[in-house]
Amino acid sequence: MKASITYVSPEAALSVVQSNQRVFIHGSAHTPTYLLKYLAAEANRLRNVEIVSISVYGDLYIDKPEFKESFSLNSLFVSASLRKAVSEGYADYIPVFLSEIPILFDKSILPIDVAIVHVSVPDKHGYCSLGVSVDIARSAINNARCIIAQVNPNVPRTHGDGMIHVNRFTHMVYCEDELHTANFTEKCGPETAVIGELVAGLVEDRSTIQMGIGAIPDAVLKCLHNHKDLGVHTEMCSDGIIELVEKDIINNKYKKIHPNKTVSSFALGSKQLYEFINDNPAFAFLVINYVNDPHVIRRNNKMIAINSAIEIDITGQVCSDSIGTYQFSGVGGQMDFMRGAALSDGGKPIIAIPSRTAKGVPRIVPVLKPGAGVVTTRAHVQYVVTEYGVAYLYGKNLKQRAKALINIAHPDDREALDKACFERFKMF
Repeated sequence: MKASITYVSPEAALSVVQSNQRVFIHGSAHTPTYLLKYLAAEANRLRNVEIVSISVYGDLYIDKPEFKESFSLNSLFVSASLRKAVSEGYADYIPVFLSEIPILFDKSILPIDVAIVHVSVPDKHGYCSLGVSVDIARSAINNARCIIAQVNPNVPRTHGDGMIHVNRFTHMVYCEDELHTANFTEKCGPETAVIGELVAGLVEDRSTIQMGIGAIPDAVLKCLHNHKDLGVHTEMCSDGIIELVEKDIINNKYKKIHPNKTVSSFALGSKQLYEFINDNPAFAFLVINYVNDPHVIRRNNKMIAINSAIEIDITGQVCSDSIGTYQFSGVGGQMDFMRGAALSDGGKPIIAIPSRTAKGVPRIVPVLKPGAGVVTTRAHVQYVVTEYGVAYLYGKNLKQRAKALINIAHPDDREALDKACFERFKMF
C-alpha cells in the first residue's frame, strides 16, 4: 500500500469538524493540545460539537465556559483537566467500565464523526503508531468517518495494536510538542512507602501484576526488588517498571498469555518512560477491550490487581470515582481487574489506601458520603491495605468485615468507627 504523505495546516485539517458532530479526542500522554488550541479558535463557526474522551491532560482550551454553546464535553473518565468543567455543569461524565468503552463506538451507541489522534511519524511502510495510548483510540479510529492525525516525532513507536496507515487519515498536521507527562510520587507521604511494603508482601514470585494509576502502585513497584520472575498485564504502566525490567525482575517468563511480553494499553509517566518503551519489543500495547477483559485477565495465574480508592465503608464498599457528589475520576478499569484477579488461580484483588487523606480526613468510614459512587462492590473486595495492616474480607460477614477494617483504620478514627459499628450491628 503506497503511502501518500501530505501535511496541512491545523485550520485546513479542522475544517472537517462541523456543528452537531461527535468528535473523539485522544487522551492521556497523547492529548492533542496543539490541535485543541486551534479547535478552540473555531468556536465561532461551531455549535453543539460533542467531545468524547477518557483521561486528558494539559490545557484543553475548548473547556472554557465561554465555549459551552460550541463544545459539550462528555468524558468517559474525569481527569484533573476536566474536573472544574464537570463540577460547574458545562461538561458531563459517562460511567462505564474501561473495557466496555469500545462497545459504545463499535455498536454506534456513541457514533464517532471525527477522531483527532496524536501519532508517531510514518515509518518506511507508511504506518504511524498510536504510541503509548492505544486503549480506546483504536476503536475510535476504526469507527470514525474522518480521522485527523497530529503527527509528532516525539511520539514513541509501540508494538501491538496501535499501527495505522497514513492513507486512513483524512488530514495530517505536523507538530513537535512534547508528550504530556505525570509524576505520581512527588507528593507521597511516609505512609505510602509502608503500604508499598505491605502490598509487596502479598505478591509471590512468578505473579502477574496490574497497577492502577497513582502513587501507591509506584510505591509497590519500588518494594519488589527482591522478587523473581514477575509478569505484567495491566491497563496502564508508569516509571516504576523501568528498573524492574532492567534488573530482569519483570521478565514475563511465566505468564500464561503473552509470555515474555509486558502487556499494557497505555502508559503515563516521564519522558524517560516513553523513551524506554519506544520501539521496545518487550512491550505489547493492546486494545483496552482485550487487555481489560476479565476472562483474559484470569488466564494468568497469580494475577495481582493493585488499585486505590477515595474511601471505603465498614462493609467494604469502595468509592473510587467521586468525593460525595463531586466527580473526581471515573469507573475506569478497577472492576475489570478486581474481578479478573479474583477469578485467577492464586490471584489477589487488592485495594490499597492511606488511612487518611493529606488533610486528615478518614478514608475508612461508617458510611460513604451522600452521592458517592460505588465502583467496587463489597462482594468483589478481598484485600484492603492501609499503612496499619492488611484486612482480608473474602468470605467474612458484615460484622467481621467491620472489625477487620477498623483494625487497619487510623488509630484516632477507631473509637468513632467502633461506635458506628455498635449502632449498626449491635456489637463491639
